[in-house]
Amino acid sequence: MLAPRRPLELRRFELPEPEPGGVLLRTLGSEVCGTDVHLWHGRLAGVPYPIIPGHVSVGEVAAIGGAARDVDGRPLAIGDVVTFLDVYGSCGRCWYCTVAQATTRCPRRKVYGITLSADEGLFGGWSEAIYLRPGVHIVTLPPDLPWTTLLAAGCGLPTALHAVERGAIRFGDTVLIQGDGPVGLNAAILAQLRGAGRIIMIGGSSIRLTMARRIGVDAAININDQPETERLETVRDLTAGRGADVTIEATGVAAAVPEGMRLTRDAGRYVVVGQYTDAGNATFNPHLDLNRKHLDVCGCWGSDVSHVYRAVQVLARYHRQFPWAAFISGRYGLERAQDALEAVAAQQVVKALIVPGQTDA
Repeated sequence: MLAPRRPLELRRFELPEPEPGGVLLRTLGSEVCGTDVHLWHGRLAGVPYPIIPGHVSVGEVAAIGGAARDVDGRPLAIGDVVTFLDVYGSCGRCWYCTVAQATTRCPRRKVYGITLSADEGLFGGWSEAIYLRPGVHIVTLPPDLPWTTLLAAGCGLPTALHAVERGAIRFGDTVLIQGDGPVGLNAAILAQLRGAGRIIMIGGSSIRLTMARRIGVDAAININDQPETERLETVRDLTAGRGADVTIEATGVAAAVPEGMRLTRDAGRYVVVGQYTDAGNATFNPHLDLNRKHLDVCGCWGSDVSHVYRAVQVLARYHRQFPWAAFISGRYGLERAQDALEAVAAQQVVKALIVPGQTDA
C-alpha cells in the first residue's frame, strides 16, 4: 500500500536471515480487516507508507534465529502453525504498561501491517513471508483448529472479547450490538457464551445480518428499513420498555454513540469499541442520556496478548458449535488484494482472506 487511495502494488523483497530470537513465517493467510480499509482511505494518523497490510495472519514457521518460544513457553519448531499479536515493541516499563496496566496505550507500541513500514522489512501479512522480530508474542494453533477458522474470526474476535469483558455481560442479560461487521458478529457469539438471554443486532448489510441470524442473534434490525426513532421503539418493545442491559457499539459511525446510549436501559452498561478512527463529533444530552440514566459508559481500545491467546482457546473449544468458518466470503491471491480490499470497503463480504498462491476468489 503505497499511500492512501493509491492502487496496491506488488513488490519483491529479499528474505531476511532471522536474528537471535527472530522467526520467519511462510504465510498461510491473512485477513482483510476494516482497519485495512481505514488505512487505504487515509483515516489513521502516523502510518509510515508504504506498508504491507495485514495485521492478523497465520503462518508456518520456516526459519528460527537460534531458539524462540510461544506464549506457553514451548520451544518453536520448523513447521509449527502459529499466529501472533500484531502489536510489537510495548516497553513494559512506562506508566501505562506498569501502573495503569494498559499496554494498548504504551507510546512505544508498533503494529504489524499498520505502523511498520515496508521499507523496514516484511512486517505485514499480505505477503508470502512475515518476519517476526524477537519479542513478538507468538501463539501456536491447536492441531484441531483450522487456520482458516482463526482468520475467519480475525481481529474481530480478540477485539470483541475485550469489549465483552468490559461490558461485564451476565447470565440472562439482553445484549444489543450496534454494527454487523466482524467485531459485532464475534461479540454476538461471545455474548452467548457469557450467558446472554437475548441478543439484538443493528446493522446495514443484508449479507451480514443474515449471518447474524445464523449465529444466534434473536432480532436483527436493518438501519435501511427503520429510522432511529423506530429502532428505539423496536428495542424497547423487545425489552419490556427498558432498553438493553448491555450495549456494544461496533459501527465506527459517530452518530451511533448517542443512539446507543438511548438504546441502553437505565443503570445499564455501554461499551464503545468501534470508534477506531476519528469519524467526527456526536452530540448527546448529559442529563437525559447519561446522568439521569445512571449509565456506565466505557471505551475499549485494541487488544493485548491475553485477548489473542484466549481467542485461540475459545475457537479451539467452540469452532464446531458456531460457524465462524462460514464468515469467509472469498479468498484472494496477492494479485487480487485490491479486489479484496474494495469488497470489504463496500461491505459485500463478511470476511475476505488474502491467501498467497490463491488464484480464484
